[in-house]
Amino acid sequence: MSCKKSSLGDAYDKAKKFLLDRIPSSNAEAILEHYLSLPDKSQSPVSLEVLYQCLLVSAQNANMKAGVIGGSIGGVEKLAVVLLDFNPQKVSDAYGINSDLVLSDIEAKLKPSGKIRKTPKSIWPKYCETILSSARFFKQFSSGDEFYAWANHFYQDKRSIAALPMILAEEIYGIGYPLACDFLKELGFVNYGKPDVHIIEIFEGLGLCDQGASPYEIQKIIVQMADEKGISSYNVDKLFWLIGSGKFSDHIELGSQGSIGRNKELFIEQANA
Repeated sequence: MSCKKSSLGDAYDKAKKFLLDRIPSSNAEAILEHYLSLPDKSQSPVSLEVLYQCLLVSAQNANMKAGVIGGSIGGVEKLAVVLLDFNPQKVSDAYGINSDLVLSDIEAKLKPSGKIRKTPKSIWPKYCETILSSARFFKQFSSGDEFYAWANHFYQDKRSIAALPMILAEEIYGIGYPLACDFLKELGFVNYGKPDVHIIEIFEGLGLCDQGASPYEIQKIIVQMADEKGISSYNVDKLFWLIGSGKFSDHIELGSQGSIGRNKELFIEQANA
């Protein structure tokens, strides 16, 4: 991987100015800061039940999954009635490895809208495998405190910080490296970004990485950029994600119900000019 490290800080500055110029409000700086700021909560453990639910939220944050999963049942939190209030041990005891039974209970108790495709590669069957795989993973821990102690063993050391999402991606079915990063950053492990398609395409377009760079390599660039600017990886992640998605969901008065339009290509063109 080649990375123009000296240009990372400049790329961040250009991205921030670009976005501020396009937020249709005189209060643009405060609005943008609302999305870029998240306190580090890596030392504030939550329960295993909360961890399990948060993991399942992140697991649907790819492609069409959010609409098919959460959108069809009124939110992932509604799975509590099937997943025994998100208790990993009880879920694992009740279902074992029978993901078909999980899907049957979801259909019976939650009645998802739309057609549920049941081929092995369809969204719902694969998501139910993630439900059981993540239950088996979390039941290894006696409490949320124990999970946080384990996670911080990697998180607090720059030499191993990138390894934690890799372990999660290997241990839990359906959670690739980007979604593992998403899970951790949304918990408040703010030195992770989510190397999703928006960020990858922007970094490639700016020449900050090679074409076809892996999510792991993109994550390393996010960390380098954050270090250069003295900010969190979460901040970097959100800035470029907002350029790519245009979604300011907490400010529906902007644009079209909070959407100011996708500006990825325009940003790349202007930044390279």
